Amino acid sequence: MRIKCCGITRPEDARFAEQAGADAIGVVMFSNSSPRSVSVTVAQDIFHSVGPLITTVVVTQTTSESDLARILEIKPDAIQISHPFMFRRDPGVRIIRAIRPENPLPDDCDAIVVDDSQGGGKPFGRSFARDAVTRSKVPVILAGGLTPENVGEAIREIHPYAVDVATGIERSPGIKDPDKIRAFIAAVLEV
Repeated sequence: MRIKCCGITRPEDARFAEQAGADAIGVVMFSNSSPRSVSVTVAQDIFHSVGPLITTVVVTQTTSESDLARILEIKPDAIQISHPFMFRRDPGVRIIRAIRPENPLPDDCDAIVVDDSQGGGKPFGRSFARDAVTRSKVPVILAGGLTPENVGEAIREIHPYAVDVATGIERSPGIKDPDKIRAFIAAVLEV
């Protein structure tokens, strides 16, 4: 099971997540409503703080071509986007589409994230998540309301490709808690 720690705002949190066993780290960019949104410079610092084997993901809600161009300049491994914004695919960057129950399953991406709250910590819809895993032609990542206490049950029930956590490992918005990171990853690895 793959694990993405998302909403990283500090290099030290990224390094800790990597050392604890995360497979991917995510930063939020060009999403002004999010307390986890970071600048291009901070995103670069975070990505440079981890080793070459961890996947780097930019999560964004932008509709601006210039914002997407700036994201591509920092060379993330993937961009996670929450709307059907179309842009020229960069062959070096995978696309992850964040979807809600009212969205159709997309086919223009490398993976989907089932996330009703899109970073707000609201629990995912179980029937929608199960259906997405069953019908999707691309890997399904489960997100929304996951914590060290409930992630094991969610994995056993939904069988996603990966899990994605942000608020469930925080001390305060954007500031990760090392004990919660460790507990989350341990709970995933126990499944």
